Amino acid sequence: MEWLTLNPLICVGWLVVGALAGMVARSIMKSTDAPLIQDILLGLAGSVIGGFVAGLLGMGPGGAGGVERVLINLVISVVGAVILLFIGKTILRRG
Repeated sequence: MEWLTLNPLICVGWLVVGALAGMVARSIMKSTDAPLIQDILLGLAGSVIGGFVAGLLGMGPGGAGGVERVLINLVISVVGAVILLFIGKTILRRG
């Protein structure tokens, strides 16, 4: 299980990809009313959820490496973050 490797450089990469995913999801969802840090944190959580869902569907990066793998992970993270932002906005509208 390669994804369980806790290499510090890989962990920093996850944080960067998650933060980028949060910022991209913020612009896609036009979420300017929430603090940027909140969207970045949702991007990090979206990375986890997106990666989990992609793994269940068998859509992970597979044998890809380097920049290709980062881009695939970024897309998966953005999808997860958009889903979380959508759920968050829906809950906040009801409350």
